[in-house]
Amino acid sequence: MKFIKGMAIGAIALSLAACDQSMYGNGGGINKQTVGTVGGAVAGGLAGQAIGSGTGRLWATGAGVLLGALIGSEIGKSLDRADRAYMGQTTYNALESGQSNQSVRWTNPDTGHYGTVTPYPAYQQGNYNCREYTQTVYIDGRSETARGTACRQPDGSWQIQN
Repeated sequence: MKFIKGMAIGAIALSLAACDQSMYGNGGGINKQTVGTVGGAVAGGLAGQAIGSGTGRLWATGAGVLLGALIGSEIGKSLDRADRAYMGQTTYNALESGQSNQSVRWTNPDTGHYGTVTPYPAYQQGNYNCREYTQTVYIDGRSETARGTACRQPDGSWQIQN
């Protein structure tokens, strides 16, 4: 359950960043609950598919989609545009120049929501510099953690890898 929840928050955060025009959070009128629902459904489906086997894989995937959508929707409702901007800027800075294994914290003083991004050592994947990272978001005393990989694009942006 914690793995699927972690995947859901990661997908939400990454979906929010991907929907913006950059990792700075400059995007237009994005409905955060819808983005959270979709991101959570995708992550839950992937997690369910990875966990299930044989004929149970279809059931696990379906359950993952439903659970991920529910969790993603709730977290999506909680993250406002300013939260996403703080999180996006911090994620970009951590990936771009953050020290490996050192957490970088963001805080939205208006909502009290905060989080951390911890980048890991960079490596080459094809022609791209990539980094794995861990992202933790704290909302109303609850924390959700997810791990992801992003690769630096020629234009300087970081693209989340699936």
